[in-house]
Amino acid sequence: LTFLTAPTHPPEHLKEPMSFIRNAQARWEKRILKSINTMCTEKNIPLARMRTIREQADFTQKWKDMTFSDENMGDIRPVYAPKDFMEVLTSLSSPNYTSKIYDYSDVNERSGTSVWGLIQVRLHLKTTQQLRVLFSNLSTHHFQTGADDIEGPNPEWQRLGVKTVQLSYTPTAQRYLQQGCYPTQRGDIWLLALGVNTSPLSYQYYNQLKASVFKYELLVDRLFLQDVRLTAGNHEAYFVFEDLVVQILLCFSRDTQYLDHFRSTSASPPHAYTRNNMDQTVVYPPNGIIPFHGFSLFLAPMCFIWSDPVVLYNVFKQLYTRYFFRLHSLSSHPEGILSLCQQFETMLQTHQHSYFTISEKWDLTLSNMPLTGSCTHSQVIWRHRSCCYSGTVSLVTTPWRYSQCWL
Repeated sequence: LTFLTAPTHPPEHLKEPMSFIRNAQARWEKRILKSINTMCTEKNIPLARMRTIREQADFTQKWKDMTFSDENMGDIRPVYAPKDFMEVLTSLSSPNYTSKIYDYSDVNERSGTSVWGLIQVRLHLKTTQQLRVLFSNLSTHHFQTGADDIEGPNPEWQRLGVKTVQLSYTPTAQRYLQQGCYPTQRGDIWLLALGVNTSPLSYQYYNQLKASVFKYELLVDRLFLQDVRLTAGNHEAYFVFEDLVVQILLCFSRDTQYLDHFRSTSASPPHAYTRNNMDQTVVYPPNGIIPFHGFSLFLAPMCFIWSDPVVLYNVFKQLYTRYFFRLHSLSSHPEGILSLCQQFETMLQTHQHSYFTISEKWDLTLSNMPLTGSCTHSQVIWRHRSCCYSGTVSLVTTPWRYSQCWL
């Protein structure tokens, strides 16, 4: 007897099963590479070059004060902004699905309009009941740190946090964090929950990345510097961490271990030709990730918790390779940006349909939509015919509580 073997799927199908999403991701990556090449041509800037001995010495001296670089960064623009990526998400549609709502009252002619919402791709989402079960620990019936301890910290919960750290067991730390954690214990418990173990080898590896930064200059270095200055460095809460954020991101761009996460995403690392051999290509940048406007905000909030750059780098590495990379790549994964946007819109249409009722009539554009607390008023801008008016409109008369509306 001859047994037939199961057909093997191409690697790209295992990364992303939907072909139209794979094609859209490929077009998006070509657009990014075209922007990078245009920048290099217009500004006459190489993708990478080796620093001279003098430049390496100067760069080493100002490593602790990266914000006062002598380089003129005014002519460097971000490769793309979140708004550009959002346009790609909203323009994406499945060729096998017709996103139309038909009016069958007219038997002679069916008229159709696009479905409500910006995301036109229909993906499998969790139902309200499934979300209730998944986020059951967020219910008002459970103690929530920071919400139910207005009179002061809960000593029992603090003691439980100390025992969690002493136990040094990752699942226990993850369970403890589901109901909040006090700021004094946040650093230790988060390290335990993420499985981050900073050893002497971690410091050695970080120093190797620093040495690579001192030796080579990349185009993405300027992109990171400009992004930090425009976002984290210009933010009232994060500007004090500007130097630390720049240092971490420059080392981040040299870390080739980030290439492993491309095995589970539809994205592909960009390649560049070597100068001496045009037949040979290398991944550029070494981590395969092109920064965009606002990328530094992934890292900036963590600076409030950890001051050691090695610990901070390891935490950021774990968070990026687990979660953050899915926020700027096209994917049908349940934790991808497409699913998150569709989940939000579906829940908003179900529980706060007043937004969409007014939007359909007045071509409404929301500019300030609160996600927590009271939702009695919202700043809205709408357009009707030739008139444009901005004001405050009462949309909902009941407080927006996740226990009442969302879950």
